[in-house]
Amino acid sequence: MPLHVLSHEEEAYATLIGVTDGRPVTRETLVVDVGGGSSEFCVVDARRPPRAVGIRLGSARLTDRFVVEDPPVPAEIAAMRAVALEAVAEALEATPAEVVAVGGTASNLLKVLSAGDGDQTLTRDAIAEALAILGAQGSGPAAERYGIRPTRARILPAGAAILDAILERYGVASLRVSEAGIREGTILAVDHAGVAWRDRLAQLARGWRS
Repeated sequence: MPLHVLSHEEEAYATLIGVTDGRPVTRETLVVDVGGGSSEFCVVDARRPPRAVGIRLGSARLTDRFVVEDPPVPAEIAAMRAVALEAVAEALEATPAEVVAVGGTASNLLKVLSAGDGDQTLTRDAIAEALAILGAQGSGPAAERYGIRPTRARILPAGAAILDAILERYGVASLRVSEAGIREGTILAVDHAGVAWRDRLAQLARGWRS
């Protein structure tokens, strides 16, 4: 099979397609994917072409830079959040009506907070609660209790700090967590556009399914 190495922008467009299921959006939407070494941002609305960018801000990168203790102490969390705020200030300009987060950071924070109600929303208060929970135990106990990989549990506080910084940056009180993302988006794009799918990603990100 051919190997495709996607750019930050292509990754963001494919993720957006997965989140929207290939359907057009009716209001300005920001899709974010917080990774270990970088984060992708994609903005789309009903009037303009989608915009995407990747920035060098990730949960593993922040953890390696600032965290010595396990669990991280408040000063380490504060330092990560300050750097995250500075970094996301350089992300896309937007006034989103909705923020959607994909990837392991968002989904694993839901595991920490889960009360079995199926809520897929993370508010800033909920993120603060998750940070308090993670700050009260080491990554080993957290991984066992919430069914998270130990390496993921170690960097999850940094991911929470990044998501909180994103909400503050865009003035939004909460975000929706989507289990669909780049994999689903790539499958939809290939199915619809065939071998030319990469050339058409930006166009496909606007949606084509009714």
